[in-house]
Amino acid sequence: MVSTADIFNARILVVDDQDANVRLLEQMLREAGYQSLTSTMDPYAVCALHRANHYDLILLDLQMPGMDGFQVMEGLKKVDPDGYVPILVITAQPGHKLRALASGAKDFVAKPFDLVEVKTRIHNMLEVRLLYKKLEQYNEVLEQKVQERTAELLESEARFRRLTELASDWYWEQDEKGTFTRVYGPVLEMLGIPLDSLLGEITEEQAVRWNEAERAVLKANMAARRPFLDFVFSRSDADGSHQYFQVSGEPMFDATGRFTGYRGVGRDVTEIMRDIAQPQTA
Repeated sequence: MVSTADIFNARILVVDDQDANVRLLEQMLREAGYQSLTSTMDPYAVCALHRANHYDLILLDLQMPGMDGFQVMEGLKKVDPDGYVPILVITAQPGHKLRALASGAKDFVAKPFDLVEVKTRIHNMLEVRLLYKKLEQYNEVLEQKVQERTAELLESEARFRRLTELASDWYWEQDEKGTFTRVYGPVLEMLGIPLDSLLGEITEEQAVRWNEAERAVLKANMAARRPFLDFVFSRSDADGSHQYFQVSGEPMFDATGRFTGYRGVGRDVTEIMRDIAQPQTA
């Protein structure tokens, strides 16, 4: 929220070629409690002043010699092309109001001044302007936090990948339908078959080679959404030799508790299993 102190400390620029109008507006604003006031009777100086000070409100007279208020507004658009330029125009010509709004003014007051109306419009415009600034600041902070969090997640993922690569031959993830969505490591080269054949649909030739009893236990664990640790299953190669794989996995759930898939690690333990199978010699 915008506080009363924020509004009264807002930066205001008064632009009018008539000294009497400038003094009247300054006096009215000071008596109302506004603290940060700047004024100029030179329309050519407005853009440079706004570039240096980024005013929260510009009270701009439209009828000025040499450079009128419409030309000033065109210049202000170039100073802050993507921003909110807070302009309250002052005009004695009713026909100029729509043109002023189309040119970028946010509101207008008529001459001769109704001081109550002027103060009300100034207060309302400053409240909107300061809320807009707070929103911009919030978005900047939010964007920075998102960037920082994204960098942290990328670093965490890279660190996790390095750790899993050291501890296993591959890392894997599946969606709720059992389709592999992420794999790190040379598992395809190790198996020499499509990855989905590990737990998905397989051809008759592949089915002959896998140990179906072991596969059934693994699939039952996953169907029950149970974690499993160091589960070993095997397949036979065309030459009659066997390959053994050790996998560990855990189910994943979203914030609502809905099952979203599995993730885990695996490795080829063929050499270990062969060493175990070899008879011990004295």
